[in-house]
Amino acid sequence: MSISHSFSRRYIYILKGFPRLIMASNQSAKEKRIKYIQGDLFTCPGTDALAHCISEDCRMGAGIAAVFKKRFGGVQELLNQKKKTGDVAVLEREHRYVYYLITKHKYSHKPTYDNLQKSLEAMKLHCLKNSVTCISMPKIGCGLDRLEWSKVSTMIEEIFEDTDINITVYIL
Repeated sequence: MSISHSFSRRYIYILKGFPRLIMASNQSAKEKRIKYIQGDLFTCPGTDALAHCISEDCRMGAGIAAVFKKRFGGVQELLNQKKKTGDVAVLEREHRYVYYLITKHKYSHKPTYDNLQKSLEAMKLHCLKNSVTCISMPKIGCGLDRLEWSKVSTMIEEIFEDTDINITVYIL
């Protein structure tokens, strides 16, 4: 075995192990940034932005969307933004932003992970442009929309990992 061959094997071994170290390092940062609280979403600090999922038609007739509709109103204001599936509509209420992640075309449809990801990325851009540092949300897309939280939470972690945005997920 030549020296260069030995060096190559060690180098490959180090490279194979390197992603695991990065992931382990990022995991602790993610755990600090995304936290879970048992309780009512609307008891979050008044300075936190709020986020939840809706359909493009802004029906918000069931689940937590109905609570957002009753609490913040603004259905026509949301419709006037003419946002499409994969976008985020935004209301400014009570000195904070309320994000409406548009994850499906009609209220009777189910969202896709791809549309949720696009909406989350649109929300992230708005947050960065508007200095939003804290977002509170339910387990988005996982109630009536039936997405799997393990996949959604991983998506949230990956999208927000390169930011200073803290996310709190409220669980009833």
